[in-house]
Amino acid sequence: MELQVEGRHVEIRKSWQSKIDVEKDRLIRHHAGLVHNLRVAIEATSNHKEGGYEVRLIAAVPDGTVVVKRKGESVKPLLVKAFDNLDLQLKEMQRKKQQSKKAPEMETPAQRNGTVKTISPVESFGFIMLEGGKEVYFHENALKNIEMDELNVGDEVVFGEAEGDKGPCASWVRMAR
Repeated sequence: MELQVEGRHVEIRKSWQSKIDVEKDRLIRHHAGLVHNLRVAIEATSNHKEGGYEVRLIAAVPDGTVVVKRKGESVKPLLVKAFDNLDLQLKEMQRKKQQSKKAPEMETPAQRNGTVKTISPVESFGFIMLEGGKEVYFHENALKNIEMDELNVGDEVVFGEAEGDKGPCASWVRMAR
């Protein structure tokens, strides 16, 4: 990771540089390879009565930039807060990236046609018969736009087939039109 430290209207103190180096090393350990370039800007501001500082972190990451700003009276605590916030933002970015990778892996159930073979309204389930004799279990919670007591043996249905704990099951079922 390339690091740039700049001071605006202020000289960078050795203690600040040391703190930046420690925080940079922590970022590298926790987010190896994620941050390509990090720019730390420390600016003396006239916004506060007795003077103050603004710490700005600008991190170049794949597909974008993360910016963190903190204002206050003392630079070291601002650096800690800014780096902590950057760490949280990077963790959230990685979580979203992993979540988006998982989403395509989830298969959408294949849509199938079948005929209601048996219904057990008291137990709230039934079975659908496919061509070739295969049976697929369904629960009344999978029914779409129809109630269990409206179904009859022999009704044509369309359903989404998925793999359940005990074999094939219907994730959703509706009447064929």
